[in-house]
Amino acid sequence: MSLKIVIIDYDIGNVRSIFNAFETLDIKPTLSRKKEDILSADGVILPGVGSFPSGMKNLHKYSLVDIIKKYAQSKKPLLGICLGMQLLFDNSEEFENTDGIGLISGVVKKLPINKEENEKLPHVSWNELIKKDIDWENTILRSIKSKNDMYFVHSYIAIPDNQSHILSYTQYLNNEFVSSVKKDNIYGCQFHPEKSAKDGLKILENFIKMIKEYKNV
Repeated sequence: MSLKIVIIDYDIGNVRSIFNAFETLDIKPTLSRKKEDILSADGVILPGVGSFPSGMKNLHKYSLVDIIKKYAQSKKPLLGICLGMQLLFDNSEEFENTDGIGLISGVVKKLPINKEENEKLPHVSWNELIKKDIDWENTILRSIKSKNDMYFVHSYIAIPDNQSHILSYTQYLNNEFVSSVKKDNIYGCQFHPEKSAKDGLKILENFIKMIKEYKNV
């Protein structure tokens, strides 16, 4: 049985690398903003690069917010990547106070830096995922080792209200931030798994496995 994975199309960022990663795993995803495509999908990816206000503006432009919420209620796997992860939260302070989709309780704030020590944003680098009393089994991080590197490009971070929604942390300069989250069937990665070599592909493979487990195939 073939799997239907939909990458949500809302005119934010280049999704070619996500397509390429899934095709490496023998999956051909669909790029769509159609309600029927999204709600009938076995798994959904919310990608994104750029600013939070622009992302939410486009989601509202294409009437996607309620569709994403309805899909999430289906209990089928949903994965937000980079900006896509941040949009899952309640609101963001980026440029202005902007309400998010609100699937995960929490806020998005600027990554703290010390300008006096010439610390700079964005955080663009390979960096470690850190596990802290968190069970990665039966999540998208299963078989990923703590302190393995992923690829990051961002200036803002998501801060969940509920600590149980945190999957991993990452250290940047003197600050530790949340780098992946999980709430029921909803996942988010601040890093780009599609650009994170073998371990990143493993995360997407785990996402596919979760879809198969949900479908019992």
